[in-house]
Amino acid sequence: MEYRIMEATGEDTDAVLRLYREQIGREFCFWNEEYPGPETIRFDLSRNALFVMKDENERIVAAISIEEDEAVDQLECWNPALRPAGEYARVAVTPDCQKQGLARKMVYHVLEELKRRGYRSVHIVVNRDNTAAIRCYAPIGFRMAGECELYNQHFLCYEKEL
Repeated sequence: MEYRIMEATGEDTDAVLRLYREQIGREFCFWNEEYPGPETIRFDLSRNALFVMKDENERIVAAISIEEDEAVDQLECWNPALRPAGEYARVAVTPDCQKQGLARKMVYHVLEELKRRGYRSVHIVVNRDNTAAIRCYAPIGFRMAGECELYNQHFLCYEKEL
């Protein structure tokens, strides 16, 4: 199967929302019917920050967003020498396409996009119990920078120089 990654458009909104809804109830997924919702998608689209992966039939099988979260950005664990730093969030892969490396391809795409946009590094927070996501970060070159409590969850903080 051939896949293409591209910036999402308004026409992709319903398909991305369906993709997000498919994640609800999956292990380590803390999303619900309200988040992420249509407003989140519109906000990401307004910032040219939502990317999708489509298959040969133009079906959206994955999505990722460049995030702007002031609470995360202000954590003290980040290396100040690596500013400005970008973030990514809302990585989603449709269940029938998981375990094929598509999430990792989406992450690599966004890392290149952040670099193109002038960021020196990327930082992310991941729920400490999300072992599947955590296993992905070391091979990509992320290092653990610390831990934090945000949004009623305990997160591990990861950072990577671009």
